[in-house]
Amino acid sequence: MKKFYFFFLILLPNLLLAENAASVSPDDALNRLREGNERFIAGRNIHPHLDKDRRIETSKDGQKPFATILGCSDSRVPVEQIFDQGVGDLFVVKVAGNVADTDEIGTIEYGTEHLGTSLLVVLGHTKCGAVTAVVTDAKLHGSLPGLVDNIKPAFDKAKHEHPNLVGKELVPSTIKANAFQGIADIISHSTIIAKLLKQGKLKIVAAQYDIETGEIEWLGEHPNQKALIEQAKDPVHGENAEAHETSFFSIPNLIYMLMFLFICAIVVGIILFVAARKVKYATSNED
Repeated sequence: MKKFYFFFLILLPNLLLAENAASVSPDDALNRLREGNERFIAGRNIHPHLDKDRRIETSKDGQKPFATILGCSDSRVPVEQIFDQGVGDLFVVKVAGNVADTDEIGTIEYGTEHLGTSLLVVLGHTKCGAVTAVVTDAKLHGSLPGLVDNIKPAFDKAKHEHPNLVGKELVPSTIKANAFQGIADIISHSTIIAKLLKQGKLKIVAAQYDIETGEIEWLGEHPNQKALIEQAKDPVHGENAEAHETSFFSIPNLIYMLMFLFICAIVVGIILFVAARKVKYATSNED
């Protein structure tokens, strides 16, 4: 009995780690983030999974994060800390303006499909410099103009919805619109994400972090998520997610069909051969 308890104590950390992602539903993952942020705001961080044992476990057994976060590179938004999470808990993608372009979407696909995270959060934050640059039409150089292009649709939407606001007054509403724009860009350009959403294996929500109070404002799912899923396009082949998933004349289906016909031909050949032998045997007996 003592050996059993000793064996159980050795396996327990690994079992908990394995459970970290595989058994965490989207709602459970969201609750973990909510609770972690509440601890952060109250100054009651428990700083989980930061010890030597955790590093050894994740090094040996691999990473099993329970959520993927697309956040801004702003140094005032330390993602793991504001959610009070540790090593191996979150799969974090950071880029200025929390925009979702090819590299970001590809990385998110790795987190959601390969690592199996059940929740994706597109996290904007107050006083975002990238969003402010777009709203104020700031002079940008190098590669920055190409980066902030992704934010312009959110700015246009904010202007349309708030015609009474001008200049920097549009920054807060554009920041929120940009989080939803990130969701729209991800779903629209990823048949992988669209399929996971349709299967109920993934949930995507927008959120905003207040850099002064530390509080996360949860903005919810994209209001047009269903339409975005149906219209999702493969970035390489330009295929619709639904057509790509259900097309009968796909290469795998054609291969299966040829294999089926080949097997049928063999079976028919065997039947004809056996029948011919029986006929020949019956004829020889009559002679």
